[in-house]
Amino acid sequence: MPAASFQEAVTSPSMRVVGYVRVSTDEQGVSGLGLEAQRAAIDAECRRRGWELVRVEEDVAGGAKLDRPGLNRAVQAVASADVDGLIVSKLDRLSRSVADFSALLERFRAKGWGLVILDLGIDTTTIMGEAMATMAATFAQVERRRIGERTREALAVRKAQGVQLGRRSGVDPAVVRRIRRQRASGRTLAWIAAKLNADGVATSQGGREWYPGTVRCVL
Repeated sequence: MPAASFQEAVTSPSMRVVGYVRVSTDEQGVSGLGLEAQRAAIDAECRRRGWELVRVEEDVAGGAKLDRPGLNRAVQAVASADVDGLIVSKLDRLSRSVADFSALLERFRAKGWGLVILDLGIDTTTIMGEAMATMAATFAQVERRRIGERTREALAVRKAQGVQLGRRSGVDPAVVRRIRRQRASGRTLAWIAAKLNADGVATSQGGREWYPGTVRCVL
């Protein structure tokens, strides 16, 4: 029996599922990655299979970590047996980390929960579905590392050619050292910014208003 037919045969047509959609802030306006496009794909698949789509949770956040409010709610819905499974339109909407995705996959497998990933045709109620999910996550991370490696190589070449990378910081070197020490000691960006403001430390533009993002730029 073909893989797709086998998956449909072992998956109950009366399944109740929760959908999950995600975009990063930068991706919100990119065609094909928007929240509505993902919702439409999930809704269409649920209609095709005769599943009940109870609701769709969403996040506007990066995909490097699994600790996201919308995803947490979706997983909790499955854990509490409010629904039978979780459905997403694309693997990278769920996770960009092999380690995190593998942990989530193992949790779903051990509990017998359904995890459906549309772009790969994966349904973890099948053994082949689990294997495909793990391999896909691995290849995705390998590709991201290759992209990062090519970027670092290109920047190294430009640096060797004497090209200045990034903006020159106008912050007092003593302030830079202070910020780095505080960050190394575990202080948050918000805490560091608040202390700088309290002490009246000037920013690179001579102002007196520090923000977490300003501190991040210095680092």
